[in-house]
Amino acid sequence: MSEPLTADSPGDNKLGDYLRDRRTKLDPAALGFPAERRRTAGLRREEVAQRANISPTWYTWLEQGRGGAPSADVLDRIARALMLTEAEREHLFLLGLGRPPEVRYRRNDSVTPRLQRVLDALDPSPALIRTATWDVVAWNRAATVMLTDYGALPPERRNILRILFLDPRARAVQYDWESVARFVLGAFRIDAARAGAAAEVEPLVEELCRLSPEFATLWRENGVVSAPHEAVKHIRHPVIGPLAFEYTAFAVDGRTDLTMTVYNPATAEDAQRIQSLMRS
Repeated sequence: MSEPLTADSPGDNKLGDYLRDRRTKLDPAALGFPAERRRTAGLRREEVAQRANISPTWYTWLEQGRGGAPSADVLDRIARALMLTEAEREHLFLLGLGRPPEVRYRRNDSVTPRLQRVLDALDPSPALIRTATWDVVAWNRAATVMLTDYGALPPERRNILRILFLDPRARAVQYDWESVARFVLGAFRIDAARAGAAAEVEPLVEELCRLSPEFATLWRENGVVSAPHEAVKHIRHPVIGPLAFEYTAFAVDGRTDLTMTVYNPATAEDAQRIQSLMRS
């Protein structure tokens, strides 16, 4: 039987290397530990173990590549102890367990000015940014004119499902409202599950089941569908009539909880009609 790898033996101990590197980046004094002269920078092993509320011996074994694979709970404690970012925490899990951590949904409705400028630059193509729970958190002028005046709604009402099922105007612009509603609901269910947001969407689902019999029926069907990254969408606008859009969805870089959706006018004529309506 081969001997277990340790920090002093040759071999590939990427988890231990990563843990040692991360703890050397922390300031002991800032975390309440004595600031006396230290042989190496950062926290000692026992200090990391104290912050993580685990055995110093067990933490030492992890750095030395001994003791077997850690549990997800232990890695989570160590991630907090080492003050890892989400990306660093994911890397820790990949090293320790060979898989990313389970998703943790964190509601964050803010977008950067840079993202808003991207949306504004897309006029006359309606564009918006939504969360994993399908709340609209940013939009451009074309989206206001062509889709919904989100700015006129309180933030808690800017949800695509709430608008689609409860606003008669949203129903009127669709050529086949039921197909659109079934598709949107299936994609919403997938997005919420992937984001680990089941608890967050429960109040919305309960409200819509109470207010919309059609929503309740479709929700009970348990249908799921992955939203296509590209598709063609047709609507009948109450002022300028039928329009076709090339629908494209993008993941927002650095924000796995956000999706940018762009409705590009399918023809130059459609774009001109939207621009005319925006000017008026």
